[in-house]
Amino acid sequence: MEITNVMEYEAIAKQKLPKMIYDYYASGAEDQWTLQENRNAFSRILFRPRILIDVSKIDLTTTVLGFKMSMPIMIAPTAMQKMAHPDGEYATARAASAAGTIMTLSSWATSSVEEVASTGPGIRFFQLYVHKDRNLVAQLVRRAERADFKAIALTVDTPRLGRREADIKNRFSLPPFLTLKNFEGLDLGKIDKTNDSGLASYVAGQIDRSLSWKDVKWLQTITKLPILLKGVLTAEDARLAIEAGAAGIIVSNHGARQLDYVPATIMALEEVVKAAQGQVPVFLDGGVRRGTDVFKALALGASGVFIGRPVVFSLAADGEAGVRKVLQILHDEFELTMALCGCRSLKEITRDHIVTEWDHCRRLPPLPSARL
Repeated sequence: MEITNVMEYEAIAKQKLPKMIYDYYASGAEDQWTLQENRNAFSRILFRPRILIDVSKIDLTTTVLGFKMSMPIMIAPTAMQKMAHPDGEYATARAASAAGTIMTLSSWATSSVEEVASTGPGIRFFQLYVHKDRNLVAQLVRRAERADFKAIALTVDTPRLGRREADIKNRFSLPPFLTLKNFEGLDLGKIDKTNDSGLASYVAGQIDRSLSWKDVKWLQTITKLPILLKGVLTAEDARLAIEAGAAGIIVSNHGARQLDYVPATIMALEEVVKAAQGQVPVFLDGGVRRGTDVFKALALGASGVFIGRPVVFSLAADGEAGVRKVLQILHDEFELTMALCGCRSLKEITRDHIVTEWDHCRRLPPLPSARL
């Protein structure tokens, strides 16, 4: 079957994966309102394309934290990828490297930082959950540094795990032939079956609920790597993130898996961008399925986007080749959107290229003088 858009991989993954694993990747929290809204909100943003511009050459390249990339589309951290495919994070790392973009490795990966580094060169970030045992956290960060990871993406929205009812019904647990490789040998590598979600029980036992702004400062004392805060949704927290020394912000609602009825990330983005005032780059994850979504995020001020579910679904469907194809499809769709909107480089994408539902009070830009 010829895949023409990234959404088609989800149907294939649903057929191939055991129900417990598919549901783990696909589901959101509680009523799943935010899960639907992450996607639907993009559809309520319309384009204002400009015409008669020479778009014979289009440049998608950008830099993130000083690293040159082929496009502003990166891979978000998704846990336990070997549940989707035996190659798991190895395949994702290779696909990201081949595409010239960034892979973020989850703390809860089924491949270790060292194993991912062994796949070859590539720009990689490490997503960090702060465990109660701070020595363990420091050890993890040092390992990421030694493995040449370039930044830490600190998840800040998970003092407790959201209520993911599909995982509760399925009594989610990590398949017995897999472990959380970064914790192997520390008696923290298994997520066992319980009467609830095994992951929820794991988080309740291991993750530090007391995490606060002072810990962002503490993290800076144990690493020289830039720290991105992943899970910011408000202007207030964006300003605090900058005060705390964050090198960047990821507007994220954890793929709608934490608190239900928070805004779609594309709806929260502009507020955060305005609060950041250009002091640090602002990125977005959640709901990105089209190149048009990437353009809308950049028009609202994002420096780039991260994709999660499209990666695990394409990985389940076709391994490394699937992830490569997803990145290529999004690259090509984004390039086409730029051409049809009259933008030849990322810096030419502006707020005036889109109209949103909250723009009814916004003045249109002044008309150019017409010389006929």
